[in-house]
Amino acid sequence: MRALITNDDGIQSVGIHTLARVALGAGLDVTIAAPHHERSGSSAAMSALESDGKMLVERRTLEGLDGVTALAVEASPAMIVFTAARGAFGDPPDVVLSGINHGPNTGQAILHSGTVGAALTATSHGLPALALSLATERPTHWDTAAEVATRALGWFVANLDRPYVLNVNVPDIPTDQLRGLRRGGLASFGAVQANIGERGQGYVTMTFEVIDDEPDPGSDVALLRQGYASATVLQAPCESQVVDLSTLG
Repeated sequence: MRALITNDDGIQSVGIHTLARVALGAGLDVTIAAPHHERSGSSAAMSALESDGKMLVERRTLEGLDGVTALAVEASPAMIVFTAARGAFGDPPDVVLSGINHGPNTGQAILHSGTVGAALTATSHGLPALALSLATERPTHWDTAAEVATRALGWFVANLDRPYVLNVNVPDIPTDQLRGLRRGGLASFGAVQANIGERGQGYVTMTFEVIDDEPDPGSDVALLRQGYASATVLQAPCESQVVDLSTLG
């Protein structure tokens, strides 16, 4: 099974090295193609730096991943997946693995995530995708992330009957404190909120702070706070039946 591994933290991130080792341990044929620098918050943006109409790609050698094709691409994660599905980096992948992100991707804020955006782009091309995040901005417990990633990946490769995204968030705690991996719904808010400050001539100041509101019971945010890893199934944008358009036009 061919797996494309990408992220939005850049090709040198600890998270992508960790995820690649998990995928190799599961027997997957791994190709790494990730942004050449951080592209957090890029959602599903289709952007790339070009020279004479060519998307720029540089082969890298990653420590501990000898023999694995690793490419630093001057593009957003979604653009990388979009082009990979068309054979840009070799044979098209069977699955896409995105992460492991440095920070949470929970609740409604997943709309803005480059990690999740890459995974949703995969599903729009018929490819199942697994998105993984270690849910603090400066994560340290990568062994816990690796353990949850191994468990989630095992379930994921056994359930590839249709394209979808399995979005997994891992609390940044020691492995022996992890209470398990559970299904969690999307919280009604994300991990942080933006506050608008001074509005000056030609600028606006903005700060971000962690949201301390009580999360919805059973949501991804609630599970993380309780010491569980959360798993949520997502699907690519689809037609809504909520609004009746029968009288339009």
